[in-house]
Amino acid sequence: MRTLLLLLLATTPLVADDKSALLQTMDAHAAHYGDVSRKIWEFAEVGFKENQSAALLKSELRTAGFSLVDNVAGMPTAFTATWGQGKPVIAIMGEYDALPGLSQEDTPVRKPRVEGGPGHGCGHNLLGAASLFAAVTLKQWLAANKIAGTIRFYGTPAEEGGDGKLYMIRAGVFQDVDTVLSWHPADQNGAVLKSSLAIISAKFRFFGKPAHAAAAPDAGRSALDGLMIMANALEFMREHVPDSTRIHYIVTNGGSAPNIVPDYSEMFLYARHPS
Repeated sequence: MRTLLLLLLATTPLVADDKSALLQTMDAHAAHYGDVSRKIWEFAEVGFKENQSAALLKSELRTAGFSLVDNVAGMPTAFTATWGQGKPVIAIMGEYDALPGLSQEDTPVRKPRVEGGPGHGCGHNLLGAASLFAAVTLKQWLAANKIAGTIRFYGTPAEEGGDGKLYMIRAGVFQDVDTVLSWHPADQNGAVLKSSLAIISAKFRFFGKPAHAAAAPDAGRSALDGLMIMANALEFMREHVPDSTRIHYIVTNGGSAPNIVPDYSEMFLYARHPS
């Protein structure tokens, strides 16, 4: 939380005493925003379905005096919250989506809260809550010091592979923004300027001809065979891509039963590369 706030403060002329006072203010309110983070942890909603998480963040921002725009880019759990006027327009990114199958108690050992349920990977319950904390704190400081500028919180759904931000970019909601700030939990506290891996995802679907795998396998055409040939080719491909390139996939449909030649199969693939 402090890292993001310090990044924000880098855009405004502060002296050391101002920063110290702001951090003391944050310490005084940390428990409340910790509660927000905890609630989002327990909601554990997957991408595009983060209804309770988005509603909680919107409620906090509305109470803090931000004006809300819902259903951004046609996504029910996407929103923006804006305070202030004039330049610069500072965008603060907030994410809050969970991943399937990662339900977990807050213990250092594997202990699902709900067996097979979704849960937050790599601190996504923290992302929206800490960005909220920074946005509200900076808004209060700007208001108290009568400094012009616009703070805009972007509630961005489906960060975990759903490309929520891509739809928002296509809708033009960043066009008037001067700088975009984001953060991510890590094992150290600091500010960095570096590129991340860009991602593209796709589902590849294969169609064949069903048959009884024991009685008449020759009459079938296996869609799963096509998928496995592609997967094998991808493994050979790894030798010929840059070290920083990432390719990962799962089989989301491999057929309905072993004794039926599959007439349909599906692979879900991510490819990542420095932008």
